[in-house]
Amino acid sequence: MVKIGVVVGSLRKESYARKWAKNFTELFPSEAEITFIEIGKLPLYNEEYDQQDIPEYNEFRKAVSEQDAIIFSTPEYNRSVPGVLKNAIDVGSRPAGQAVWTGKPAMIMSHSVSGISGANAVQALRPSLAFLNMPVMGQPEVYLAKSAEFFDEEGKLNNEGTRKFLQSVADSFMAHIEKHG
Repeated sequence: MVKIGVVVGSLRKESYARKWAKNFTELFPSEAEITFIEIGKLPLYNEEYDQQDIPEYNEFRKAVSEQDAIIFSTPEYNRSVPGVLKNAIDVGSRPAGQAVWTGKPAMIMSHSVSGISGANAVQALRPSLAFLNMPVMGQPEVYLAKSAEFFDEEGKLNNEGTRKFLQSVADSFMAHIEKHG
């Protein structure tokens, strides 16, 4: 059993980042245990909090540490990642020398409601993940444009070509985890 944590960089309950992640993770084989790790209740990172017992930090760090690999599903905000996602990465990277991300194979899927597809979010996220020594899957890249066009009323993916592409990504990520896990 491989444990894969999913971190969604959007707080909105019906966000496209969450819909993409939910539909994507349904394509993984049964030996993958998928856990969505919530980030919405994390206080903004403050080093002084590391000297205190902050339950939200502790629960988040424990949840990440229990995973074998991580999927980041994020929208692009202002040519970068949402602040809530960067905050989660910072919380998991501290205290210094105790990062819960270290060595975990990762992949990034980005999206936008426009035609840009979130490519800048991926490029903004990669340096932090590289610093945290997370081997990030390079290919295939997952940039999803015009997200509003891809889901039915129940939030299910409605495009078979995209489903096939995402299946190939899921297969590639499983191989990436096996190689780097």
